[in-house]
This record gives sequence, C-alpha cells and structure tokens, in this order.
Amino acid sequence: MKALTGSKRLRVRYMFILTSFISGLMGGCATMEGAGKDIQSAGESLEEAAEDNDGN
Repeated sequence: MKALTGSKRLRVRYMFILTSFISGLMGGCATMEGAGKDIQSAGESLEEAAEDNDGN
C-alpha cells in the first residue's frame, strides 16, 4: 500500500513540474512575440529616418 501512495505523489510532482514547464514556455512565446514586434517597429523607424535623410 505504501508503494502505491509514493507512486501517486511522484506522479503529482511530475504533473506539477510538467504543467509549470509548459506554462513557462507559453509565457515565453508571448514575450518573444512582443519583443519581435518592438524590434520590427524600431527597424521601420530607422528605415524611415534613413529615407528622409537620403536627399540631404
């Protein structure tokens, strides 16, 4: 009986770790997407500034 209880605890721990890991990955994806958009916006601003100063 004791082995069965230990096994259940182990499964609960693994499920908790797995859930935490997946949640972290999902949060990281959103963060990287936001960073990508910020970098793209900065690049577009630089490109526009370069085009504006091209004639000078």
